[in-house]
This record gives sequence, C-alpha cells and structure tokens, in this order.
Amino acid sequence: MLTTIKDLLTPWMAPGYAEAAARGAVILGVLILALIADLVTQRVLIRLVRLFVASTKTKWDDALVEQRVFHRIAHLAPAMVIDAGAGVMFPDQAGMYNLVRRVVLAYYVFVGALVIDALLTSVVEIYRDYEISKDRPIKSYIQVVKIVVYLLTAILILASLMQRSPLGLLTGLGALTAVIMLVFKDSILGFVASIQLTANDMVRLGDWIEMPEYGADGDVMDLSLTTVKVQNWDKTITTIPTYALIAKAFKNWRGMSESGGRRIKRAINIDMNSVKFCDEEMLARFRRIEYIAAYIERRQQEIEEYNRQREVDTSVVVNGRRMTNLGTFREYLIQYLRHHPKIHQEMTFLIRHLPPTESGLPVEIYVFSNDQEWANYEAIQADIFDHVLAVIPQFDLRVFQNPTGADFRALGSGAGS
Repeated sequence: MLTTIKDLLTPWMAPGYAEAAARGAVILGVLILALIADLVTQRVLIRLVRLFVASTKTKWDDALVEQRVFHRIAHLAPAMVIDAGAGVMFPDQAGMYNLVRRVVLAYYVFVGALVIDALLTSVVEIYRDYEISKDRPIKSYIQVVKIVVYLLTAILILASLMQRSPLGLLTGLGALTAVIMLVFKDSILGFVASIQLTANDMVRLGDWIEMPEYGADGDVMDLSLTTVKVQNWDKTITTIPTYALIAKAFKNWRGMSESGGRRIKRAINIDMNSVKFCDEEMLARFRRIEYIAAYIERRQQEIEEYNRQREVDTSVVVNGRRMTNLGTFREYLIQYLRHHPKIHQEMTFLIRHLPPTESGLPVEIYVFSNDQEWANYEAIQADIFDHVLAVIPQFDLRVFQNPTGADFRALGSGAGS
C-alpha cells in the first residue's frame, strides 16, 4: 500500500517527499482506523453489553460493569489496529516495525493488568454479597494479588521495551530485595497482619472495636491491606494501620453483640448512717409493696422461728436476727429487675455490696439488658436508675452525696432561726 501511494504522489513531488507523504498518509490512516475502532467498541459494543447485563437477573455481571471491566477490555481494539497496521506503515523499516510491535505489546500487558485489577475488584464486590464476607474478608488478599500483578506487569513492560527476557530482569531484581522490602514495608506488615486477623477471627466487618490510642470507637467499615477504617459514633472516620491491631491492644465488642445482652454495671452510694433495723411500722409499710410482700412474710416467719427456737430476748435490738431496711431494699431491687421486661434473665444477675468508702456504701447493680441498641440501652439504664433513686427514701435510706450550696444555705437558715 505504501508503494502504491508513493507511485501516485511521485508525479506531483520529488521522490523523497513523495515517500514521506505516503508514509504519513498511511500512518494517519492507521491512526484514524484505530480511533474508529475505539469509538465503535466504546459507543456501540459497550452499550450493547450494558443493555444485555441490565436484562439479566444475575448480579455478578453488574459488578463487572460497575468496575468497568468491559471498558478496559475495549481499550485493546485500537492497539490491535495499530499492531495489524505496523507492517503496512513500516514495510521497509525493520527497526521501526519492531519498535511499534514492542510498544503495542507493552500496551497489551498494561491493559491486561488494568483488566485483571478490575476483575479482582469485582470479585471483592461480588464476595461482599455473601454472609461469609463479614467473617472472612478477602480485600487484603486481593490487594496483595494486585501488587504482584503490577510488579509482573512492570517487569514484562520493561522486558518488552528493552528486548530482554523477563527471567533475566527477575534475576536482577534479587539485588533490589532490600529496597523492595523498604518500599513495601507497610504492605508486607499489613499482609501478615491480615492473615493473623483473619486466621484468629480477631476483627470482622461491622465489628464494634475500641482503640483509644488511635481515637477509634465504632464500627469497622473496611479492612484492607494497609489500613482498617472505623466509623466512630460521631460519624468521624478513624484510619488504623492494619498491623497495629496485631502489635497493640484493642477491644472488640462482638462478644457482647453475639451474647444477646449488654452489661449494666453501676453503683449507688448509700449513706451508712441511714441503715437500720426494721420496726413494725416499717414492716407494715413494706408489706404493701407488691414486689416484696411475699418476701416480707416469708422472711419474718423464718426470723421469728429462729429466735423462738433459741429463746432469744427480742427486747434487746441486737439480739437474734432482724430484718434491715438495706437488706429489704436489696431484695426489692432483685424483684424489680427480675420483673423488668428489658433485663436479660439468663445472663449474670447480681445486686451486691461493694466495700464501704468515705463516700458511703456502694450498692451495685450488675445485670444485662436484652436490647443492645445503644440509644435503647442508655434509655433502659436511665429508667432503672431513675426508679431506684426515687424509691430509696421509701426504705428510710439516704443516697450519699457531697454537700452542695443548697445544703449550706439550709444550715445557715437553720442557724439564723
């Protein structure tokens, strides 16, 4: 073709110019054909593929379209035209012909790497649709494969352009191992950490983790080769190096989520000066409280029987056994929480005294709510302690708290009167 065009142009210009013009025309024609091939594949074939994918019920092909796998494959069309036209453009120049073929081959390798990259990303997206993806994320492994693919791509491109064997280049890279280790240090550490995290089931997508050192307190939204993204409760995003989860301590709340309950552990300090034995008037009042009426009768009978068998002189308060307002209050808490619809009855259930302090006697509630939703959990806890604080005076008990301004004003007014 080049000779034919040259012969047509020779009568109109010098032979040297005719050859250059003919070669330019052939090169321009090949480039125009390459552009047409690109337009046809991008504007026609890809649209047909998208329409076909939209008509199917499967989801994996949608992921291929979203990650532009077919778009990247379409980039091969213009390169194939140029590859086929290399012999037409340079039939008499072996050097230029070989150069074009090497460049096109390098382009093939590069586009192939982009296609593999998109395919691997599609695999991650498809895998996320399965329940197992929350327990066994594969994104970090896919990223390692991508790194290997791009390293091999770089080697093959260099080998193609330099006309050398890829194996020879790989052998030469052995001397650069230390440099590679330094450049990809985070990726290597992250890869090892990802294997450990997955193998030991330490973190999953959706887990609530807490790592104060990095300001992380929220749900894991992404696990990658080098980083773990945590969406905190204030909707900020904290990024943690993957290997930090292996090297440092963090708290995973998954066990709480899977248990079906969320712990309520809080104490109220009772003024120890308000603790006393129950008299008949107090017992009469307590018998009218629904939750502990049966307890009062049963307990009082046990005490009276005990004292009668041992002929205890009950005229002295400290002799024998007697009920206290604090013990009765503790039983009330037990029955109140046993009847509470939001308390998990199958998990740890404790109402206990903690060691007395200068701030009073702590009575601790240690139970689990059956609603783990944060807002609901806080509301349940608040409702319980609202009730507890309000009911304490009914047992002739006082909550201990440091004196406030109102206390000092009350003292001052009493002294003035």
